[in-house]
Amino acid sequence: MRHGRVANMGLMLAVGSVAVLGLLVQTRGPYNEVDLDTAAEWAALLAVLVSTGALYFRRRYPVAVGVVALAAVAAYGLLLDRPGPIMLVFVVALYTVVDEGHLALAIGLGIGSVIAFAVADSANRTAESVNGATLLHAGWLVAVIVGVTRNRRAYLAEAQARVLAAEQSKEEEARRRATEERLRIARELHDALGHHLSLINVQASAALHRPDAARSEQALTVIKQASKETLRELRTTIGILRDQNEAPPEPAPGLNRLYELVTTAGRSGLEVRTELAETRPLPPDVDLAAYRIVQEALTNVSRHAEATVAVIRVRPDRDDVVVEVEDDGTGDAGPPGNGIRGMGERARSLGGSLTTGPGPDGGFRVVARLPVPAPVAAAAGDAR
Repeated sequence: MRHGRVANMGLMLAVGSVAVLGLLVQTRGPYNEVDLDTAAEWAALLAVLVSTGALYFRRRYPVAVGVVALAAVAAYGLLLDRPGPIMLVFVVALYTVVDEGHLALAIGLGIGSVIAFAVADSANRTAESVNGATLLHAGWLVAVIVGVTRNRRAYLAEAQARVLAAEQSKEEEARRRATEERLRIARELHDALGHHLSLINVQASAALHRPDAARSEQALTVIKQASKETLRELRTTIGILRDQNEAPPEPAPGLNRLYELVTTAGRSGLEVRTELAETRPLPPDVDLAAYRIVQEALTNVSRHAEATVAVIRVRPDRDDVVVEVEDDGTGDAGPPGNGIRGMGERARSLGGSLTTGPGPDGGFRVVARLPVPAPVAAAAGDAR
């Protein structure tokens, strides 16, 4: 703002200096004394000073300044019977009127200045020279109006294009965030419900196909516990999704609840072994992702692998934590489903990776590599 005022003042002083010097030279000549003798000459100087001073307000009141400049040009011509350098003041005012978007008014002011120029110039020149000077003056003003109008249109078109690009970018960002949110909700619901519902389905099928009292009682016990866990997981997940700014009813699960997954999987007849190396403290999002990946991997083992043993391995690797689930199953892995896709999305959302496929000794293996952010890793190192 300050830079704009300084530049405007500098322009006003430069234009005013040229106009005043031109008046003095015009009235006395370059080699004569420059004193102003007549009242008309003093009045012309006043017109120059007033119109030049008005240029300071040209951005705030462009139309009024343009009218003042035109009146000053007309008064100058009538007082001295000739046009003069005061036209430079009018050109600056006319430029501002066009630049501020008042094209029709600028054309009217330009026509008025041409008439004033022709009347003033006709006093001391022949008709032929008057017509030539008037046409030259008119052409100059037309060039100013057309040039500024073209630049203004280009500027407005560029500004509109920028606004449109910004709006499109915001819409694309909103769509991307909405897609990510839908995927996150789908993962949370799938992981929270899929594991326990799959276990309930397996136990119910076992009880139906083997109607044994002891097995039925065991299956109902597992179903009761699994349904309880399902409700708890559902409440926690809905609480997180309802308002992320409020603390959920229960903290999000992490590797500290790994024993629950092992116990639950063991009720279905699957032997689960764990090989846990000491790891640094994990941030909540990494801890939750590791837990969900193990949970989904065990769900797939119970449903598809026809396995008897599964091994869970958790170990640090530099600034990463590696989570691995391997089974001895013989079932067909089939195409990747929502579970594997969800595990991969969780890992990639944290900057990690997920690898799935046959194990070296048969069966199926899931390996997730999850990076631990540097500040957390540094804090854990200081704690040790």
